Amino acid sequence: MSAKAEAGFLKEASRQILAGGSAGLVEICLMHPLDVVKTRFQIQRCSTDPNSYKSLGDSFRTIFRTEGLFGFYKGILPPILAETPKRAVKFFTFEQYKKLLGYVSLSPALTFAIAGLGCGLTEAIVVNPFEVVKVGLQANRNTFTEQPSTMSYARHIIKKEGWGLQGLNKGFTATLGRHGVFNMVYFGFYFNVKSIIPVNKDPTLEFLRKFGIGLLSGTIASVINIPFDVAKSRIQGPQPVPGEIKYRTCFRTMATVSQEEGILALYKGLLPKIMRLGPGGAVMLLVYEYSYAWLQENW
Repeated sequence: MSAKAEAGFLKEASRQILAGGSAGLVEICLMHPLDVVKTRFQIQRCSTDPNSYKSLGDSFRTIFRTEGLFGFYKGILPPILAETPKRAVKFFTFEQYKKLLGYVSLSPALTFAIAGLGCGLTEAIVVNPFEVVKVGLQANRNTFTEQPSTMSYARHIIKKEGWGLQGLNKGFTATLGRHGVFNMVYFGFYFNVKSIIPVNKDPTLEFLRKFGIGLLSGTIASVINIPFDVAKSRIQGPQPVPGEIKYRTCFRTMATVSQEEGILALYKGLLPKIMRLGPGGAVMLLVYEYSYAWLQENW
């Protein structure tokens, strides 16, 4: 690669990374309370659990009453620390996989989906340790001031369980499934549908066109990938019996949950997940596209 080509690649990569990081930061700050609620629903095991929430409204009221407003922001530091590099990796690797797949004779629809799968798997490798800490903090029902700090909880996990697949990287296969499937559907649907629906010359209508497609992309991807999300929350969250590991691997956890609680238990937390990743998915794509366009014009 010539020096000029290398400089051009680095500049383009920097734009993609900055735009992707900005998209992730905006999305997590807006949507984190719904992620807390989603995790709480996913780790509760049955309606007879005295701590179970009766409905989405009940969960919001209970968290606000017992844990305060900051209860909705439990575990936000790990995703904030992870979100900028995570989304930067997500969008940068998507563009690179898409470019690599251009050398293979694939249809555009398949190219977007496979590039999405690749970037999701790559993203999962980066984010999984942060997810383990986040889920543990979100599962804590003490008030915000009484819960451990992010760093002290991470040190506790490392000291007690280590860095491996039973410690700071537990739930790794479930995270791979969650991110891989989500991004395959998310990017595949968004870019394919966006190329079918004509561009609107009116800026407001064009914004709404992109937002609507992004909203559908995030919603459909959430519905398809949520069994992996539930498995991940069960593996990474507190176990039913302290000191005894019940949920170990992704597909075995799915089978256990389905057998003991019914197939619909694999869709626990779907409503708050859709409420978060439907509009959140749209926000993320739009922030990325507009940030990237601005960086192209000004840098």
